[in-house]
Amino acid sequence: MVDIRVAVIGTGVIGRTHIDTLTKVSGMALMAVADPAPAAKDLAESLQVRHFTTVDDLLAARVADAVVIASPNDTHVPIADQVLAAGLPILLEKPVANDLAESAILADAARRAGLPVLVGHHRRHNPLIKAAKQALDNGAIGPLVMATVTCAMLKPDNYFDVAWRRDPVQGGPLLINAIHDIDLLRHFFGEVTAVQGSASNAVRGLPVEDTTAAILTFEQSGLATLALSDTAVGPWAWELSSGENPGRFPQHDAVTHLYAGRSGGLSLPDLSHWTHGPGGEWTKPLHRDAIPFTQTDTYIAQMEHFGDVVRGTASPLVTCDDGIRNMEIVVAIKQSSASGQRVRIADLAKEAGPTS
Repeated sequence: MVDIRVAVIGTGVIGRTHIDTLTKVSGMALMAVADPAPAAKDLAESLQVRHFTTVDDLLAARVADAVVIASPNDTHVPIADQVLAAGLPILLEKPVANDLAESAILADAARRAGLPVLVGHHRRHNPLIKAAKQALDNGAIGPLVMATVTCAMLKPDNYFDVAWRRDPVQGGPLLINAIHDIDLLRHFFGEVTAVQGSASNAVRGLPVEDTTAAILTFEQSGLATLALSDTAVGPWAWELSSGENPGRFPQHDAVTHLYAGRSGGLSLPDLSHWTHGPGGEWTKPLHRDAIPFTQTDTYIAQMEHFGDVVRGTASPLVTCDDGIRNMEIVVAIKQSSASGQRVRIADLAKEAGPTS
């Protein structure tokens, strides 16, 4: 029995992922898509759902109980404001905003509407990540000392034929890819207080960065390094190692996240847990065990959770505030890269005003 009618705004790669996912989730049904592109009309006809060229027309038709916003990044805030004002809960793709001023607009819209906003950081719904989070919360590595996150992948030149991917306001691998890694670091270890970043566009020469490195300082304890490039060859990227997108990316046996604490170490996506025996130190052997988990479809898990959020039986696992804080860290890395100076997140918050 279908009790939640869903509309998807935006029919690009991630929009189509949500559309396909909705065919596999009980209790939810795709009723409409909104996208002015001619291909969207053909897609709607093939799926036998309604097609709208504007958000205004979609909302006026009252065909949905909830909306997935998967439109180009620079439209996220105005569309979210419009949909929330119409009284509909949303699953909002990342990044939630382009800049700090927009994030304040989004936060205000969510407060005024009093409706749930689930942000599309889908990795948190992966059972692998849930197993890692439980292990970390249970003290598997103790207080964090250091973390290393790597993202290396070679995107084809035609990937950048899409104009917004070349736009420094809404494109670049920091906003498109690394923001997911930032979300996981916050999810596991708490809030980031400061960043030091460096970026380069020397390989492609586009207005957006192609390679970035950053050092993140955490409020509770520990430092993390984040290095990424979308113009470098290697399997050391979540997309290429986790198996989350089997129809889109090949899966390689590679480690992309390393977390080291006072009492143990943990790597992802292989979920290897490393510990010393009593009295152990660097001259003594380490013991390795694998944390168990059962793999399921991450996007289905996210959509099922969204259904529960819409029904009022669950709170968003990734909140609007989470999405804003992740975006703030990206802004801080970009500012630090431009100035060469360390940037405190609290100083960004003062510039933008309150976000929660």
